[in-house]
Amino acid sequence: MSSDAPAWLQAEKAEIDNHESNGSWSVVDRSQLPPGRSLVRLIWVYKTKRDGSKKARLCVQGCAQIAGVDFDQTFCAAMRGTSLRALASLAASMGMRMRRWDF
Repeated sequence: MSSDAPAWLQAEKAEIDNHESNGSWSVVDRSQLPPGRSLVRLIWVYKTKRDGSKKARLCVQGCAQIAGVDFDQTFCAAMRGTSLRALASLAASMGMRMRRWDF
């Protein structure tokens, strides 16, 4: 067992607590599933941050999902305005053009 095991377990617990407090899932028994449906598979993704802290993310295997059945919302990470301004400044200083971006 790794010496970092307690930190990873704490990171996993924090991730599960976040999901429970957000109400982003519900635990179901296999017997409650509609006929022909299966449980969505989950995988853990681990990362050690620059400051040495541990981050664990619980991710759904998206390739096994059906839109409108397994999910009805999607998420897209958004860029902060300060990051966009920094990139625009860098592009301008290097004589580059920015062709598209999202807000």
